[in-house]
Amino acid sequence: MKFYFSFLYLFVSTAVFGQKLQLNDSTYFETRGANIFVFNSQYNGMFFDEKTAGIELVQHGVRTATGGAVRLQNTPEQWDLVPSLVDRKVDRQKNSIEVTLKYDEFAFTSRITVMPRDNGVEISVYLDKPVPAKLEGKAGFNLEFLPAAYFEKTYLVDGKAGNFPLYPAGSTIIEKGENKIPQFAGHNTFDDRGRGEFIVPQPLASGKAIVLAPEDPEKLVKIQSVDAGLMLFDGRNLAQNGWFIVRSLLPAGKTGKVLTWYLEPNALPNWKRAPMIAFSQVGYQLTQEKTAVIELDKNDAPLSSASLFQLNADGSTAEKLKGEIKPWGQYLRYNYVKFDFSAVKEPGLYFIQYGDQKTNVFTIGQDVFKDSWHPTLDVWFPVQMDHMQVNEAYRVWHGVPFLDDALQAPVNHQHFDGYRMGPVTDTKYKPFERIPGLAVGGWFDAGDFDIQTGSHCSAILSFVDAWEKLKLNRDETFIDQATRYVDIHRPDGKPDLLQQIEHGTLNLVAQVKNIGHPVRGIVVPNLHQYHHLGDASTETDNLPYNPGLQPYQTDGRTSGTRDDRWAFTNRNSFLDYHTAAALAAAHRALKGYNDTLSRQCLLYARKLWNENVRQLAGSDTGFMAAFRRNTEIAAALQLFIATKEEQYTKRFKEMIFPMLDRSLLFGMAVALQAIPYMDTDYQNKLREYVIKFKAMSDDYNKQNPYGVPMTARGWGGNSAIINWAITNYYAHAFYPDVISREYIYKGLDYIFGCHPYHNLSFVSAVGTRSKRITYGSNRADFSYIAGGVVPGLLLLRPDFQENKEDWPFLWGENEVVIDICAAYIFLSAAANDLISK
Repeated sequence: MKFYFSFLYLFVSTAVFGQKLQLNDSTYFETRGANIFVFNSQYNGMFFDEKTAGIELVQHGVRTATGGAVRLQNTPEQWDLVPSLVDRKVDRQKNSIEVTLKYDEFAFTSRITVMPRDNGVEISVYLDKPVPAKLEGKAGFNLEFLPAAYFEKTYLVDGKAGNFPLYPAGSTIIEKGENKIPQFAGHNTFDDRGRGEFIVPQPLASGKAIVLAPEDPEKLVKIQSVDAGLMLFDGRNLAQNGWFIVRSLLPAGKTGKVLTWYLEPNALPNWKRAPMIAFSQVGYQLTQEKTAVIELDKNDAPLSSASLFQLNADGSTAEKLKGEIKPWGQYLRYNYVKFDFSAVKEPGLYFIQYGDQKTNVFTIGQDVFKDSWHPTLDVWFPVQMDHMQVNEAYRVWHGVPFLDDALQAPVNHQHFDGYRMGPVTDTKYKPFERIPGLAVGGWFDAGDFDIQTGSHCSAILSFVDAWEKLKLNRDETFIDQATRYVDIHRPDGKPDLLQQIEHGTLNLVAQVKNIGHPVRGIVVPNLHQYHHLGDASTETDNLPYNPGLQPYQTDGRTSGTRDDRWAFTNRNSFLDYHTAAALAAAHRALKGYNDTLSRQCLLYARKLWNENVRQLAGSDTGFMAAFRRNTEIAAALQLFIATKEEQYTKRFKEMIFPMLDRSLLFGMAVALQAIPYMDTDYQNKLREYVIKFKAMSDDYNKQNPYGVPMTARGWGGNSAIINWAITNYYAHAFYPDVISREYIYKGLDYIFGCHPYHNLSFVSAVGTRSKRITYGSNRADFSYIAGGVVPGLLLLRPDFQENKEDWPFLWGENEVVIDICAAYIFLSAAANDLISK
């Protein structure tokens, strides 16, 4: 014990700390170089632990800790129980924040108070009732630290040194018996072969005082427990997305203050975040506006100028422009200034210098957008193709998966990832009965191996737009539906875009043909399958379920293992109309390419429209009713273009302007796409709304320094920005005197790097520097799939925007999904088309 206190004294006397933490107006604790959030963001009820809630630490501009709360496991996984926030009190007189947390499953309530002490904060846990008997030895206070921040660094526990493992290397033991702490929906982490056995991680080290990264002043953190032991765990032993966890168990049989920690993050005196120069990594078209946005620490005084340098063929540089810096103001936690270099129109290689900060090299040229959509179509979409083997040169991305699709999902069931079933199936199939014909076509929606029908509809509509309006006939992929084989970088004489439209449409048609209507989605039944990382073909045994066989028994054609994906089949008019729109569009694109499928598309599009008009219209309420109106309008337009029948254009005209009166963002794109099929009066009336849309778009320049519709949700806002830019493309095409092409470029510049936090292109392998760590099926490899477009910046309330490049597992920042990628292909190709014309 004497050595322990000597060690603490030595640490405190030698570390360099900044001024004390204070409770600021944004209700978090702040000092130069360190912020501590206390449940400014809550745990998500749908996705449970997203690693964006609880007590969190932002140290020298980087969020390094999260999840500070009472938890029920040493290393909780995503789907383990999380507490709900009952109450949050900010007491400015006491300079403290108190939160009340509850586990309804155990009627277990705790209170946590956080208040400044010395150079850190004191965290105290209070109980009004003792820990429930079932949770004794399980309930404890956890704080999780980002592994990537501590890779190749060390720690000290009561003075004893250790290394943070680069790869999970901690010890585990097996516990037998029933798990007392349920996971979501009663699912066990492990499959049937692991029932009755549970992997329990053991601590890397234990003691009363822990110092993280003593060698790194920007990451150094001290934790001291007053009344309980501290344990350091590696959460990656159970889940690749786990974090390093510091934990103290709550004592049994006690009430009142039962646990006290002292947490002290090192804060460098007078620390300032280095300026971040945001610009387009793809570069700039010769005549477009060119503006870099420079993000500054609020304690940083802006310089008066910045310079643009040209890089010459011999490696020398020449200053081409020295321009005035123009202040924009504060947005969230940073200040922003702008550097306009639009005057430079000479083709070449350039970089920007602001003070001692210098960007990487980028291009100014005529054809900067020419190839920017190729990786998304050439690589990302082929890798996402379900029911196919996908090969690329020497690499097999995955074998043929899910030949056992699909079983009818059970009724009255709440599943994970937002899937649920009501009291009826809305089909002729009984729960767990096999639905034939679904093992065809479709794309994996994202990093998970499920089919989400709504996303398919959006992707197909974007693809058809790209085919009909831009004539993208690129051929770089071999796709053979008969043999279920895809080979990337191998032309087959067929336009890749048509082949992708065909592939997505095959699954939509199969749903309507075999079920009677489109379904919410098709997803695996068990959590141990859902978080599968690896070859998709190994997620099931690929043999249709046979209830007459025992689990893991097979007759060579069927299997007694119920691992087949489930179809969630409850019907809604929003999805019917969305699918009708996609099928009507696909009918036109596939005519002359796959005439049989084309005819089926129109047949089923009409079917869904007629059934909704007669039976389902108005069945949705609230938010879903708005979606239904949007998709009904889109379906009416697509069916009219396909058939030229008056019933569809009549319905479109009845609905479109009331929709625009409700929301310009929701209705403007489809309203603009209808212009070629409407009369002059329609175009003249729509002009008034386009003027309003421009005014709304111009207002974004006042809301943020990038002038785009940035969102503040639990998912990055890149999709909204891409769709906004696409709407501007259509507006410019028909009303060039109202909307200039700069509104299109502004959206692309943002996607390509002119955004907060960092200046990487949000499209992997597009631009000089781009996202190289993303959330896909290969996320455990800390890698990317070329052409994937990530969601972008996540706002951690109240003012911290983040898009991590060293940690792929934050899906709200880095998960790539099909609808945004298809929309991006259209936008990027459309920008190039504008230039070529």
